Amino acid sequence: MSGTTLTRAQVASMIDHTLLKPEASAQDVRALVDEAVELGVYSVCVSPSMLPLRAEGVTVATVVGFPSGKHHSLIKGAEARLAVDEGAREIDMVIDVGAAVAGDYNAVLADILTVREAIGFDPVLKVIIESAVLSDEAIVEVCRAAEKAGANFVKTSTGFHPAGGATTHAVALMAETVGGKLGIKASGGIRTAEDAVAMIEAGATRLGLSGSRAVLDGLQS
Repeated sequence: MSGTTLTRAQVASMIDHTLLKPEASAQDVRALVDEAVELGVYSVCVSPSMLPLRAEGVTVATVVGFPSGKHHSLIKGAEARLAVDEGAREIDMVIDVGAAVAGDYNAVLADILTVREAIGFDPVLKVIIESAVLSDEAIVEVCRAAEKAGANFVKTSTGFHPAGGATTHAVALMAETVGGKLGIKASGGIRTAEDAVAMIEAGATRLGLSGSRAVLDGLQS
């Protein structure tokens, strides 16, 4: 592991403990919440159909426009508003990745703004950019759009795209672009303590993990 010393508790406090598999059942989600409480993570992130969710002591997050991002902006806004009304405190929305690839950053901005306006400014809004698909220029421009739209975080990946998940390069570029004004969530393919520490060192302030226990078990107490 690198020179950075991060304790199990420190990393746990940065984790969104995630279950977004299509086949996940209510029983699976209940087990996720129980494990989240046991591990001391920051939040659980579940599909919106699993709301409302009782999760005392753990923040509840959900996804919007997931995983493709190819939903109408008004649908994303309505989905996000319903999720907040059902108790979600954090929303992870997927942008229209195709618009970003095409360089239509105004469309990306409008998409994010629609969700932000739908939920107000109290819930946390994370913007999933699918960084593995984007050029460095597009990553920078999408991060700028997210900041302009009033997002709280930019997030690397859904974890469902065949191009891949988080990389330290993308995380570092995103962190450099927002300059501490937004949080950085690394998600997708982070399976070991070494992976997690590398992402944090690159600038991640939140981690999206489905295998949180395996990551935390690799860290000192």
